[in-house]
Amino acid sequence: MKLNTGSRRALLVIAAGIMLLLTATGAMAQRRRVVVVRPARHPVAARHALVVRTGHPIHRLLPREVVLRPARRNVVVRAPLVYLPALAWTRTVVMLPARDRLVWQDSETIARDEEWVDTNFGIDESGNALFLDIDGRAKLNFAEVTFANGNVQVVDFNEQTHDRGVYKLLDFADGRRVSTVRILAKSESEDTKLAVYLSR
Repeated sequence: MKLNTGSRRALLVIAAGIMLLLTATGAMAQRRRVVVVRPARHPVAARHALVVRTGHPIHRLLPREVVLRPARRNVVVRAPLVYLPALAWTRTVVMLPARDRLVWQDSETIARDEEWVDTNFGIDESGNALFLDIDGRAKLNFAEVTFANGNVQVVDFNEQTHDRGVYKLLDFADGRRVSTVRILAKSESEDTKLAVYLSR
């Protein structure tokens, strides 16, 4: 069967369309096979041996390794460190004092996949109470509050899990100069923000 010029052109256009469609389908099939590897949301940080000084009043088995978060502000305590007897923490949800009574604040966000995190806050300010604001869900081990005179007050959370809320961490109504606060914690939600406040 002899095709006229118009029919030949139509067949060529159809053949070209089929070839284009097959090429596009092949390219799409290849694109579907591409695996995109995204970086982890929280890269796993290096782990370090947990360090507790001689005289630390908590004697239960503590985590061997932690993610270490150093303080953003370095504070040097010149007096010899003396551990006071540990205080068992009473979990009581409170309201933060008025903003004009807050003399210092800082926060740290920890992730679930980091496991135990040793967070440190350099304060070097005077006040009469410390507050802990948990945004998320966290298992808390202990806190160390170091005063300028070298006394270290350990607050024992006894590895209990605490929900979102503001809690009084430590009360020292006589007014003290706080050098540092250290908190050993583990996030039990995807992320947990720990905020520490010093009030007067």
